[in-house]
Amino acid sequence: MGHLVPHAVVGVPLHGGDVRAPADVFNSIFEVFLVLGTAVGVLVVTYTLYHAIKYRETAGEDPYADKVERPSMGEMPTGGSGGRKVFYSFGISAIIVVSLIAWTYSSLAYVEDGPTIEGEEDITVQVEGFRFGWAFIYPNGHETSTLKVPRNRVVRLEVTSRDVFHNFGIPELRVKTDAIPGQTTDAWFTTSETGTYQAKCYELCGSGHSVMVSPVEVLPQDEYQSWYAGTNGTENGSSNQTAASVGGAPA
Repeated sequence: MGHLVPHAVVGVPLHGGDVRAPADVFNSIFEVFLVLGTAVGVLVVTYTLYHAIKYRETAGEDPYADKVERPSMGEMPTGGSGGRKVFYSFGISAIIVVSLIAWTYSSLAYVEDGPTIEGEEDITVQVEGFRFGWAFIYPNGHETSTLKVPRNRVVRLEVTSRDVFHNFGIPELRVKTDAIPGQTTDAWFTTSETGTYQAKCYELCGSGHSVMVSPVEVLPQDEYQSWYAGTNGTENGSSNQTAASVGGAPA
């Protein structure tokens, strides 16, 4: 289980402003690489154009006339500031690359393990895929075809399948994991925005694959608590009828 303190060092803040959602972590990684990649690209292109113009060959002029030696193709200059240039070219590049690798893997480890928040219990929901729908089972046994969760809470998903291979994903929240018969895979997410999203299957599983979609509703915490307090047992809906038809939970 991941802890928040180590990840705060690499840009993943502590709970209070709060736990960073996987979507935010992935967006941060993309933005950092975009900014650094753009900066390096501009620097390299500028450096190349500068030297191409400065040392271009012109009629009757030798751009190296005042130099002790000319650089040779494929050889490292032995005089002047060659050593410093090598350090700038390789040393700084190595430092940047190693730092990015360490930061990226630390951020991905946070996404993989999820946060641990003392004094706050995570919400755990079992997700069972079947052809062609999703069943969401809450700790009190309530089963529904709509995943309802509160905002600003860590939601942990235990995902499996009742029949064939599926792949559970909520693209807007950057959640995606396999649903495999006889196995359970874990995923988690959190979001500060209320609204409705879609959970989809990303593994071709049959003729109804394209319609294997379930709504995901993010509610204010008080509204979620009120809804959850009124749940008990299995919801009568199309998902359960479909599940029964393939040997799943009874309708």
